[in-house]
Amino acid sequence: MACARVPLDEQQVTEPGPLGKEHTLPALHPARKEERCFVPYKSPPEDSSPAEVEEFLEHAKFITEDLEWLLALPHDKFWCQVVFDESLQRCLDSYLHQAPRGLDLATLPSSPAVADMQRSVHKAVFLTFLRMATHKESKENFLTPAVFGEIIYENFLFDIPKILDLCVLFGKGNSQLLHKMIENIFTQQPSYYGDLDETVPTVLQVFDTILDKCGLHCEGATAMEPMKLNAHKQPTAMTMSQQDLSDLILYLCDSTTTIHAFLDIFPAACSSFHSHGFLSRLTSFYETAVPDLEKAVRKRNFDDKGLQEDLWKRLSHSCRKIVEMVHLLLHHTCLQPILEGGENIQTFAEELLQHFTSILPEKRFLSDYDEQFPIADDISLLQQALPVIDETRTSYLLQGVESAWDFVGRRKPHSQIQHEGAAGGAAAGASSAGFTFQEAREQEERGGESLRGAEAMLDVPRKGNNGAVCPVSEAELESLLSCIRDLLPDLGEGFLLACLQEYGYNSELVINNILEDRLAPNLDKLDRAMPRPVKEKLPDVLHTRSNVFDDDEFDIFRRDQVDMSRIWKGRRKGESTREMLNDKRHITEQKARYQAYETVVDEVVIEPGESAEAYGLDDYDDEYDDTYDMSQVGANDLDGDSLLNRRPFTVPQVLRKGNKPELEEEDEDEEEDTLQNNVNRDQFVQDPALLRERAEARRAAMQQRKGFRPERSSNVVGQPKGQGQTLETYLDRRKKEANKSRGANHNRRTMADRKRNKGMIPS
Repeated sequence: MACARVPLDEQQVTEPGPLGKEHTLPALHPARKEERCFVPYKSPPEDSSPAEVEEFLEHAKFITEDLEWLLALPHDKFWCQVVFDESLQRCLDSYLHQAPRGLDLATLPSSPAVADMQRSVHKAVFLTFLRMATHKESKENFLTPAVFGEIIYENFLFDIPKILDLCVLFGKGNSQLLHKMIENIFTQQPSYYGDLDETVPTVLQVFDTILDKCGLHCEGATAMEPMKLNAHKQPTAMTMSQQDLSDLILYLCDSTTTIHAFLDIFPAACSSFHSHGFLSRLTSFYETAVPDLEKAVRKRNFDDKGLQEDLWKRLSHSCRKIVEMVHLLLHHTCLQPILEGGENIQTFAEELLQHFTSILPEKRFLSDYDEQFPIADDISLLQQALPVIDETRTSYLLQGVESAWDFVGRRKPHSQIQHEGAAGGAAAGASSAGFTFQEAREQEERGGESLRGAEAMLDVPRKGNNGAVCPVSEAELESLLSCIRDLLPDLGEGFLLACLQEYGYNSELVINNILEDRLAPNLDKLDRAMPRPVKEKLPDVLHTRSNVFDDDEFDIFRRDQVDMSRIWKGRRKGESTREMLNDKRHITEQKARYQAYETVVDEVVIEPGESAEAYGLDDYDDEYDDTYDMSQVGANDLDGDSLLNRRPFTVPQVLRKGNKPELEEEDEDEEEDTLQNNVNRDQFVQDPALLRERAEARRAAMQQRKGFRPERSSNVVGQPKGQGQTLETYLDRRKKEANKSRGANHNRRTMADRKRNKGMIPS
């Protein structure tokens, strides 16, 4: 066995050989790997068919049992299996690729067995990666840190895409473990920082791809590439197909969720993203693409309304993640060094103010960012840390934020107006769970400003009892009214509702303005005893419905009694197919009608003084129509022989003598005639090389026109002996061996017998 207190990479083990003789091997050696096949992972079935559920359960059970066996191995056996078993790496990679993400779990079947099995696989995979990222399990079982970093890097046990997938899959509930795990990987192998710097431009390309698919582009310094000349021909979010729009939003949601999870769990990566201008690219992308995508999801007619609500939910989730990514970058690259009180605080403060100034033109993004993370709080922190900060500049930033709110036509949430602090932002974010797509459509139909960006998942206005739009729930509104009426019982509820709406549902401000008689002019004109508006009673469903039985004998909603004898279920009792076919009453009913057709009168004599109408006959006009008698039809036509005068007779090409069928096009014939006419008449024989070249060109043109593909040249020689031969060489040699008797002198006897049988050679 392995010696204690010695790294695994330096240990030697003695094992029996194939002939029973013991031999010494390194502890990490391919020969020590156990022969075990790990099956790839498949995601749970979307439809709950019994066959697919059973297949998934059996498949996932194999994976769980294999990974539990792997985790139970000792330290040296575990690392031999991890490093040298390729099927294990394929199994782990397949889970990272196919495992459902957080937003996808809602679409999975609600089978308890499937959910339990998915949790088991999820836990086993996480524990496997956690052990793979640990180089020291105990005092006796450990790897040299440098060797550990080389093993995981050279064998691709971890790379940047895998780490991103680990963060988005296992970050919820395991953020601390993941942080230690990823930090250990980057610490023991600093080469991953270089890989991360090379990955950031690829991440930026994700947003450029989405803009390009929507027919948009970034302007100014944030654009990575110049705009293409045919960019206006690209489909937009409103004109692309529903499948393309769905794929685009899913792509955006998956990308933003993954990047945010990585930056949240491993904040040290924020500096790499920040150095590539990731912050400015995010804000520009948000301002350019998000309004178009939101408009497309709201305005377009979807066949599946569930798909429309799911896309709206994913788009709103993506907007929140973008805003939170910008906050993470600003916090860890600028605010955190200022709060820690290190060196160059003035530099970090200047950088933070510069970033806020650069996003002032992005009005929609700025309002959504300020709603989740109030900029006034950050500026307050700066003023506390640096009292010498320029007050004019901070006032300019706050005025720019207010201008952004006015530009988008929205008000700040009540929590921000009342507190202007982080608690307000948290309260605004806490109300995001109750938002649905239907509320956004209703607000748009009411004529209000359409929801934009992260606001779609935040404080959404709801209707109070008075029918007006208010940012508080019905219970909160009743609480505010009762609080004011306890102090001012003489005021009507209608007047108080108008005051609350005017002052942003701030009860303290309403009470103060009423007591000091400083109400707004429009409120002074109202009656202070105005009662609460009565809610409109919804009409009865029975009176507004539309049905095929409206106002007929079967309308049970308007009739007390219905003739039940005319209503039956299934075949009517007493009916028989034979009786129905034998019933000939309809023939008797039609007999009199058909007998009237038997009377035929050839001539009807009309008495003098009577008209034809009396006998049911119409007047007949026998006047001859001589309208065209004066026209000489065909008199001015040309004779048959005159047709030859207009078009000279041409001998058909088939009957011409001495001409071969033309196989080439008209333009090629004209080219040949031109070349022949240009030949010097004194030249007795033309250049044979030139003639062969022209013939080869004509042959190639004809073959190209007919789609002829020349046969591949045979290669039976191949490479020198001992260096291996290609598949084409083997096939050519086999073809030559099979067909070598077709030529040369191999069939002399056969041809001689053939001539003799035809009488060419005397017997």
